[in-house]
Amino acid sequence: MKTLTMIEMQGCPYCANAHRAIDALRAEGGAYAAVPVDFVDENRETERTQPFAGKYYYVPSIFMDGEKLYEAQPGQDYDKIYAEVKRAFDAAGTDGTR
Repeated sequence: MKTLTMIEMQGCPYCANAHRAIDALRAEGGAYAAVPVDFVDENRETERTQPFAGKYYYVPSIFMDGEKLYEAQPGQDYDKIYAEVKRAFDAAGTDGTR
């Protein structure tokens, strides 16, 4: 199982929906409950965002092994964010094979 890195920002409504989706997936149990996610606050941990510089513009953005799996886009609703977070969790749970 791979670790996901989620770049986020405090107060971001899209990030809040991503956290809601993560909580929902983990509540399902199984492999989803075990997917490790490293949360990085873009404003508070700028040094930790350096490896991802130039690879994203919007938050949340989810990476695995430096590869961007998801970047939120303005106007996305919870259902779209949930689907993308689930896709990232699926990739992490299968060691990146899709």
